[in-house]
Amino acid sequence: MNRVLKVALICGVAATVASCGTVRRNLPFGLGGEEEAGATASAGQRISVLEFEQTLTPSAALSGRDFFLPGPQAITAWTQPGGTSENLVEHVIAAPNFQIAWKRNIGEGSAHVGNVMAPIVAADGKIFVLDGESTVSAVSADTGEVLWKANVKNDERDRNGGFGGGVAVGGGKVFVSSGYRSMSALDANTGAVVWTQQVDAPIHGAPTVSGNRVFVVDVDSQLFAFDAATGAQDWTYRGIAEPARVMRASSPAVSGNTVVAPFASGQLVALSALNGQAVWEETLSRTSRTSALSEVRDVAGRPVISRGMVYGVSHSGVLSALDLRSGQPKWQLPVTGVNAPLPVGDAVFVVSKSGQLITVNRDTGQIYWTRELNEGRIRKEGGFFGFFDRELTPQWSGPLLASNRLVMVNSFGEAVAFDPKTGVAQTTLKLGAPAYIAPAAYNGALYVLTDNGQLICIR
Repeated sequence: MNRVLKVALICGVAATVASCGTVRRNLPFGLGGEEEAGATASAGQRISVLEFEQTLTPSAALSGRDFFLPGPQAITAWTQPGGTSENLVEHVIAAPNFQIAWKRNIGEGSAHVGNVMAPIVAADGKIFVLDGESTVSAVSADTGEVLWKANVKNDERDRNGGFGGGVAVGGGKVFVSSGYRSMSALDANTGAVVWTQQVDAPIHGAPTVSGNRVFVVDVDSQLFAFDAATGAQDWTYRGIAEPARVMRASSPAVSGNTVVAPFASGQLVALSALNGQAVWEETLSRTSRTSALSEVRDVAGRPVISRGMVYGVSHSGVLSALDLRSGQPKWQLPVTGVNAPLPVGDAVFVVSKSGQLITVNRDTGQIYWTRELNEGRIRKEGGFFGFFDRELTPQWSGPLLASNRLVMVNSFGEAVAFDPKTGVAQTTLKLGAPAYIAPAAYNGALYVLTDNGQLICIR
């Protein structure tokens, strides 16, 4: 049989299968698609399976109303994964021209074993990053020159591999958590190891430093408090273990003597930073009848502390504002998210898992407006002679409010600036590779770490 005839027969069989409902339903891997849905989206609309059962609707009372945003402030240190120990920097002076200044390869990108997951931190003229193979690099913030490198793997202990972790900086030390089951402190000027503590489970989240303690959560939902000077373990707290997790590097938030820790079970737990005694607990979880995705309850975005409130969002579909002292919810919204919320001025910005930018009134939880970030960005690829194409939509990370722009990056390799009052896209930069980690701001610039291990400076 010649090749032309073979192709014709394959196409004929594919067309026949695609037209037969009974056969289509029994094809493996979803190749035959779905039966006709009970609800049909009209042109230009999509029915979300991620926002589960409720629709977010802007408040009629807030229609057309403006909201206050503070002016931008200079940022001379970004020492924690969220900028500060409270995981919040409201409005920064950064990247006024919104143009790429330089790019540098800092190590291994994501691969079949390792993953680039660690947010960027910066202090004393240096940018500190962690690559996909647990190598820490100190890079000049001005030029991108690599000043030193250090790997935190223990070759004898870590033969089975590992990934994840993160960095924080404070007191002249870089604190490094690792998927290779360790917590380390390095000299910020040389990369020399100051201390290392081995733990029993991998650590995918980044640490938070506050006072004389380092706080970090491992994959078994155990929160550790280490002495920043010696590495001695001060105390631990174990949350509810949950095997289903999201591939994000979340971190505790600390304000004064209160630590708010996120867990894969959907728990947010407030504890005393002094002794680990639990103060309150709230679970950001709800069960959906329409999607098994709601069973992944992970609080993958960092909890944020602002003005005596805690803001957190879970993969299970709950965005909540909680009183820092009591844990009492002030308001809740059905938002599925994996990024940290951004409370700033009168508003709270959050991006949902399905790619919706939502602006919420800080006090009431009412919605000012929503914006579909993926409009015009959906791609179709794969398939077989035009059959069984799959739709790809970008995953978004952020936002960060910088020089009167809401800046986010996405898995399509874009950095996009939006108007914070309307959500309208203003400028788009091509990064050259997917980016899954929100930008950091330092000394008037934005820094982005892409999935292939490239550090990008935007000025």
